[in-house]
Amino acid sequence: MSEENEAANTTSSSCASCGVAEIDDVKLKECGDCDLVRYCSDGCRMEHKSKHNKACKKRAAELRDEQLFTQPESTHFGDCPICCLPMPLQQSKSTLQRCCSNFICNGCYHANQIREVKSSLILSCPFCREPTPATIEEGNKQLMKRVEAGDPVALCRQGIELYNEGDYNSAVEYYAKAAELGDAMAHFKLAAMHQLGRGVEEDEGKGMYHFEEAAIGGHPGARHLLAGKELQNGNIERAVKHWIISATQGLDESIKALMKAFKLMDAFQGGFVSKEVLAATLRAHHAAV
Repeated sequence: MSEENEAANTTSSSCASCGVAEIDDVKLKECGDCDLVRYCSDGCRMEHKSKHNKACKKRAAELRDEQLFTQPESTHFGDCPICCLPMPLQQSKSTLQRCCSNFICNGCYHANQIREVKSSLILSCPFCREPTPATIEEGNKQLMKRVEAGDPVALCRQGIELYNEGDYNSAVEYYAKAAELGDAMAHFKLAAMHQLGRGVEEDEGKGMYHFEEAAIGGHPGARHLLAGKELQNGNIERAVKHWIISATQGLDESIKALMKAFKLMDAFQGGFVSKEVLAATLRAHHAAV
């Protein structure tokens, strides 16, 4: 089958290799990397691979870009589960509750503390009401319970603590488990590990993959770093797209980079950032912070 006919085959109900129609006893599966063709068996998929490979790679790259440059609904921190407002990007402005692995904004955290003190109540988690641990050891036990339950936030936090202790190999294991469960921060940490070669072999490709996964998961810092990589490679338009998304999420570094790019490209008539786009991004950034 020619590449020109592959797109037409997308909506058809026949195997791209042998042409068998999808009927009651024949179930077709899409190509594992793209959405252009479907196959009735692994054998047909392998037989058709050489013919489909070029179009598959092109479409897979398009699908990846669609996913990568889609504006996330929120940052990787999400919303505070108490006030339901977007969590601040500065980690110093939120508190991780080890009992339930929820980040609580400092405003809600302190408001809960004031309420409990005034009412002579036992200090507890604002979300799950678990009593606040009296010692570091008790807090660590709470965290390990969440780790054993397979909580991605707890797994990533354990990885961070092991990394800070210099145990890079164990840190990578916890990051990898959390990343498999979709934790954007874990992907970001894994990317850094692969870039630095700590706990794993230095691998630029794997580092970029994990930065992309972190960005897709809503991590604005990872996206800002991707923009820098694209700029180094001369891909100004892709860099600008990344900056717009991360600036909209509230990252100050990205809005500064975007404004600098606007001034430079305006001087050289590059045209990658229009005044309208910059104004809209500034408003979104202001709303996010």
